[in-house]
Amino acid sequence: MKWQWWTRPAAAVMLAMFMAVAIGPEPAYAAESQESRTTGPVTGLPMPRFVSLKSGEGNARRGPGMTHRVDWVFRRRGMPLRVTAEFEHWRRVEDAEGFGGWMHHSLLSGVRTVLVVDDMTALRLQADERAPVTAWLEAGVVARVLSCGPEWCRLDAERLRGWAPRAALWGVDAAETLD
Repeated sequence: MKWQWWTRPAAAVMLAMFMAVAIGPEPAYAAESQESRTTGPVTGLPMPRFVSLKSGEGNARRGPGMTHRVDWVFRRRGMPLRVTAEFEHWRRVEDAEGFGGWMHHSLLSGVRTVLVVDDMTALRLQADERAPVTAWLEAGVVARVLSCGPEWCRLDAERLRGWAPRAALWGVDAAETLD
């Protein structure tokens, strides 16, 4: 049978309908909308929430299990990740750019870190725009969060401590305060 230009879309629709019937409904581990769930079904912790990568390398898989293929490999210890779903011992995570997948919970840590997103962010002695600068942080620096208020976060970046504007960081929610 010779394919015509008008038959290809019809074939794609037929294939999609076949796949929907063959595969069945969406799996139980699919994430619910953020509006409908405020805590994780496994841990009871807030969703979404931030964690960090515990080791120097972690595989993010297509689904929650070792049989699923690896879609992404995170290779930066301490990198902040956002948990968006939970299933048994697995957490679906994403980085600042939205890349990610399902990771085993043992690869994640509750230690809070942030990623500097604004290049040459001033790390200041106090939480004040007029305070002396202790260091300049390049975009991509990962720093540990010591505390965080509405406008400023106190950070430890390679043993350099100081305050950075919250707007220059990824890894803390807008309404979140950390002590």
